[in-house]
Amino acid sequence: MKKVTGIDGGPRKSWNTSAMIRRALDGAESAGAETELFRLYDLNFKGCTSCFTCKQIAHYNEGKCAMQDELSPVLESVMGSDVVIMGSPVYFSDVTGAMRSFWERLLFMNLAYNDKKVNMSVCTKKISCGVLYTMNIPEDMLDEWGYTAMFESHARSLRVLNGEVEYLTACDTFQFDNYSRYYAPMFDVERKKRMRDVMFPLDCEHAYQMGARLTDKAGRAGHESPNVDPS
Repeated sequence: MKKVTGIDGGPRKSWNTSAMIRRALDGAESAGAETELFRLYDLNFKGCTSCFTCKQIAHYNEGKCAMQDELSPVLESVMGSDVVIMGSPVYFSDVTGAMRSFWERLLFMNLAYNDKKVNMSVCTKKISCGVLYTMNIPEDMLDEWGYTAMFESHARSLRVLNGEVEYLTACDTFQFDNYSRYYAPMFDVERKKRMRDVMFPLDCEHAYQMGARLTDKAGRAGHESPNVDPS
């Protein structure tokens, strides 16, 4: 049975990001996966502290982070997975600080300082990644605000895990439970409601399909070990 780990990088337990991750994991389960979900905002951890233990010769091939905290079991789960589904709202043109700190720990411990540039990873398997982004801006502003370039930059970094990388966006999301309680005159509330009622269910369906698709591909490929030269 394939294993799929979900990583919720958003602070709200029952809002847009968490809803999309849950549907993506539902999709993975429909394809026969065992799933596990972690919420980063429930954990006490830090980002990479540049201790460089993972780059010492004695530990170079281990692909493990030396730090021991509440993120450690999350990293262990991800490294034992075939697929990892990650979701984050976009704050100030990037993922949340919690997701960024998680990525620092996960990706740096798998990065190889390989002078041959044959394979820049010490990861001995293929872990496919699905990334879900939720955001307040409309879809037609993604390029103008540099979001598309940001998504592609993240995808390049995630390829250190040797697997496929896909991402989905949910734009113009419903931000508040009751807009009358907040000062936000820039928003068309009726448009926001239409996006919530019409578009967001489609976004969740796309997340479901992503989870099923990545799991199915992992099963068909067998996720054989890549040819890694860590020297």
